Amino acid sequence: MSLFRLDASILPASSASRSLADLVEAEWTASHPDSTVTRRDLAADPVPATAWADAVTGGFVDEAQRTPAQNEARALATTFADELIGADALLFAVPLYNYGVSQHFKTWFDVAYTDPRIDPQGTALRGKPATLVTVLGGNYAPGTPKEGWDHSTGWLRRVLEDVWGLDLRVVERPFTLVGVNPALDAFADTARELKENAEQSARTYGRELAALRGEVA
Repeated sequence: MSLFRLDASILPASSASRSLADLVEAEWTASHPDSTVTRRDLAADPVPATAWADAVTGGFVDEAQRTPAQNEARALATTFADELIGADALLFAVPLYNYGVSQHFKTWFDVAYTDPRIDPQGTALRGKPATLVTVLGGNYAPGTPKEGWDHSTGWLRRVLEDVWGLDLRVVERPFTLVGVNPALDAFADTARELKENAEQSARTYGRELAALRGEVA
């Protein structure tokens, strides 16, 4: 039994996404105490910004004709795909940054996506159980002043659910900047409730993640 966990927060010591992912992982570990957890921390070990271009262009030439950078990028894509394919379940913790997708996650995805086993024609990940934890500093829900400003969560769901075909559950916690940004102090009660709801969802989805893998096994 194995769990692959990816973290993209650039602030590990105070990361709300990591804290929620810890709850998911704890439920998995409680159900599978002897399981292996493979971790990839994109803040501690970011993917080079040039890796995607090197992986793509390297795919157009024979291995003997590739540059060292192209060979390294292709090998990195293989490693990323191996980690995903080899795990029984997947856990992604990805915050919203500047209204968009974390650049660390986007670069990681782009490189991994060059591996033909997990492109749209590949089937290696289809049906694999996964949980996405995402956190947002503000609140972009329908009816809020910044409705529609979250350009991350929809994209994450699209690539994880529709492109890779994962059996995905999503834990979302808005208003993480309440208590940090004084302009949001009026929303303290709402933020507290949203935090409690997200924590409950993380525990629930962690148990479901473990149970779904148990059914497949």
